[in-house]
Amino acid sequence: METPAPLLRFDGVICRFGEVTAVSGVSCDIASGSFVALVGASGSGKSTLLKTVNTLVDPSEGRVVFGGEDVSTLPPARLRRRVGYVFQGIGLFPHFSVAENIAIGPRLAGEKLPPERIAELLALVELDPAFARRMPDELSGGQRQRVGVARALAGGPELLIMDEPFGALDPVTRDALGRKVRELHERLGLTTVMVTHDMAEALLLADRVLVMDRGALVADENPRALLAGAGGTVAQRLASVPRDQAERLAAMEERA
Repeated sequence: METPAPLLRFDGVICRFGEVTAVSGVSCDIASGSFVALVGASGSGKSTLLKTVNTLVDPSEGRVVFGGEDVSTLPPARLRRRVGYVFQGIGLFPHFSVAENIAIGPRLAGEKLPPERIAELLALVELDPAFARRMPDELSGGQRQRVGVARALAGGPELLIMDEPFGALDPVTRDALGRKVRELHERLGLTTVMVTHDMAEALLLADRVLVMDRGALVADENPRALLAGAGGTVAQRLASVPRDQAERLAAMEERA
């Protein structure tokens, strides 16, 4: 049986900024329908690699292939319609209403989203349709990030890319939003690539975990394999944090 072509391919991607090499020759394939977490310490190159997907960063060498086409050859409006992007800092326009923020991508592509579609997108992220009239400064951090997810889904993308989407949220909100994103991934049939520095989050949400260190891809494992000790030194250093925390909490519970 012939293996289907990957939806996304990093083909020898190198990103240099002056004397600094942020990404050093990354090659890997992302299958359609998968949920992939890209993890690593700060400065490991994971956010830079993610930004090459929607051409916010152009590789110095190599290429990024999406749906069989080099992203550098695709019209930006068409590419960004097919790729939803959730920013690290949410990035809502402060002088636009929630509805206007959600509709910005389709509007740039020449399409006007009807109110019913805005309401549908808000419902997907568990916000009342009345939020459409609110301004970003009237929302909590968690609500703003839900709007950010709704905006990323507005164009009906094939691929959802997320750059530290929950980093600024409190633990309860972060956990709830992570579960919601995983649910939407399955319900909408998305392919999702999420950058995070939190290995516990990666292990709980993703089907596959890619580990970066100093610009290189150093491990590519599923969560079960990582928990069993696979992936090498860097991956296990990251995996040891949630594992040790779980063991310490279990010991405290036993003593209680």
